[in-house]
Amino acid sequence: MRKALTIAAIAALAGTIALPSTPARADDIRKSMWHLGYLNIAQANAISTGKGVTVGVIDTGVAPHPDLRRNLLSGHDVVSGGDSTGRTDTDGHGTEMAGLIAGHGRSGEAGVVGIAPEAKILPVKESNAEDNGNSATIAKGLDWLSSQEVQVINISSAAGPSIALEDAVQKALASDKLIVAGSGNRPRMVTFGNPASLDGVLAVGAIDKSGKHAAISMKGSPVQICAPGMDITSTEPKDRYATFDGTSPATAIVSGAAALVRAKFPDLSAQQVVERLTSTATDIGPSGRDDECGFGVLNIVKALTADAPATGQASDAPPATSTAGTGTGTGQASPETDSYGVPVGAIAAVVGGGVVLVGGLIALLVARRRRVR
Repeated sequence: MRKALTIAAIAALAGTIALPSTPARADDIRKSMWHLGYLNIAQANAISTGKGVTVGVIDTGVAPHPDLRRNLLSGHDVVSGGDSTGRTDTDGHGTEMAGLIAGHGRSGEAGVVGIAPEAKILPVKESNAEDNGNSATIAKGLDWLSSQEVQVINISSAAGPSIALEDAVQKALASDKLIVAGSGNRPRMVTFGNPASLDGVLAVGAIDKSGKHAAISMKGSPVQICAPGMDITSTEPKDRYATFDGTSPATAIVSGAAALVRAKFPDLSAQQVVERLTSTATDIGPSGRDDECGFGVLNIVKALTADAPATGQASDAPPATSTAGTGTGTGQASPETDSYGVPVGAIAAVVGGGVVLVGGLIALLVARRRRVR
């Protein structure tokens, strides 16, 4: 389920009541992207812009938005088959993630700019809507990307368990792809989905504007790092924008950071990049790794500059020249694609409008996006 808001309502309301649409102004959008200042992206981009790195985005496709199209390659479609390029998106979720990763914006300060504005996006359409994805289609997307020239793979979705998905993850990891996946959103999810829970995958949680673990972000031992995930604005199909919450945008932000690090340190393996990101993260919870944000909150500047130990241990140091936001998140549930990879014999029960697999592994994830049209 998505909720729409106008550009004016985004600034005025924290709710998710649908309101009439009005044209969005590209030159107003950048002002709402609070995570850019929080993560010191200007400083990070003075060091690396992601040039030479390609990020595979397994999602609902990616539309050629004006803020993104120069960085959008011709990809693949595992849903429709044939020679589709993955450059259509009737849902919007994939376009949102791609904008956060590699949006190049427009002239001046207009439009959406991503974490890695010179990285390329290779889209893989694995579903037509964010609530239609499953382990089988994600596995097909990973299989295809394993043979492509991509250095990072973004999966802002969660699926049920399958041997095919486990095999696809191992195949991609063996080809030195860095897989970044969302940990999922509460309360719609009752346990971790895949591939975030699989070994070798960088599982991402979300923080709010205050820099604290977001209430909607899943907790558990698979989480390794957190990034901003509340009130995040990005590109939408048809030259539109949306503001949304969840571990989906947090995952895309970490994928962008991974692209910056891979561009800066091309000789590092995917696992070494993961270690650099986690070892330079800012610890915000109990000392050491915890179930909320793993090793801590993403610190991109430090990941690009520090002599990071290759141990995967979090740093207690504050972010370099931090400009962390001081507001609070909306507390709204967020977009993650769900799974229909239901284990045989699982019992489905309707709980609060979502489908929970009793004795199974995953819950129906509900998106709440405030679209700016």
